[in-house]
Amino acid sequence: MKEFNELINFIRREVDKGLKKIPIPKFPRYLYDPIRYSIRSKGKRFRPILTHLSGRANNIDPNILMNLSLAVELLHNFTLVHDDIMDNDIMRHGKKTIHKKWDSSTAILAGDGIYTIAQIILNEISSNYKLVSKYFNKTTLEICEGQALDKEFENNINVTKEMYFEMIDKKTSSLLGASAALPIVYKGGGSQLIKTYENFGKYLGRGFQIHDDLLEITTDSQIMGKSLGSDIFKGKQTIMVIMAREYFPDEWANLLTQTNSNKLIKSVGSFFQEKNIINETRIISESCFNSSLHYLKKLEGVSTNELEQLVDLIKKRTY
Repeated sequence: MKEFNELINFIRREVDKGLKKIPIPKFPRYLYDPIRYSIRSKGKRFRPILTHLSGRANNIDPNILMNLSLAVELLHNFTLVHDDIMDNDIMRHGKKTIHKKWDSSTAILAGDGIYTIAQIILNEISSNYKLVSKYFNKTTLEICEGQALDKEFENNINVTKEMYFEMIDKKTSSLLGASAALPIVYKGGGSQLIKTYENFGKYLGRGFQIHDDLLEITTDSQIMGKSLGSDIFKGKQTIMVIMAREYFPDEWANLLTQTNSNKLIKSVGSFFQEKNIINETRIISESCFNSSLHYLKKLEGVSTNELEQLVDLIKKRTY
């Protein structure tokens, strides 16, 4: 495990170096200062790490992997910038979000610029560029669909678990699935093989998102490096909220009448704990991680040990 952690830290450092090496012009500062601020912020880099590990298992050229990984991370950054505007979040990676440090107009333009830079980096790939680009753009549209569902679901008491999974599959899991599958797309792998990597990433993404929802309730915002508890006030439909509403409708409705934000967050956390919702959510998250490992076992002729260890690392994260 020590060697694996060293590998992960090495990949993370290399991705950070790659992001810093991207030539960002100085002017106009209105555009490029916030772009630089965003892509050079600290982050967990799980998505580019996943791309690297998937590519390593398939003997992809490290230089190609870096291009794919940087594009994936930039796509992720683009979605975060726009997501923060839509949700009016004030912190990201321990710093002010772009729309709070500057304004919403600046943040929209910066997000667009970040996505364009991702496309430019992808364009540097000579082999199978059209396939990779088409797959990348298809993934981007899925993420947008997921974001749209997330907004549509706000304060919608009719959202079911099945609807929630459809939403996170698009908003979160699609990029993790693409992160795992992009090296296979580049390599010219068959549709079934690509689908297996996608499904691995899909269930890893489900586990990741549900675990993230848990951390939002149980972890301090200084540790997480982003605004916490905001989902409750915005009427976001997390798996825990859906279970609370379905299992204890009257008590849950009464709880939400509280107007003091700090008290509400504490009350919601206590409610989830007392009603065993946190434990049930952990079980669902664990089931998703196990499903991701199931798809890894379907892969033949490649070593999946590093990918298995990544699953374990993600499910045990505390921030």
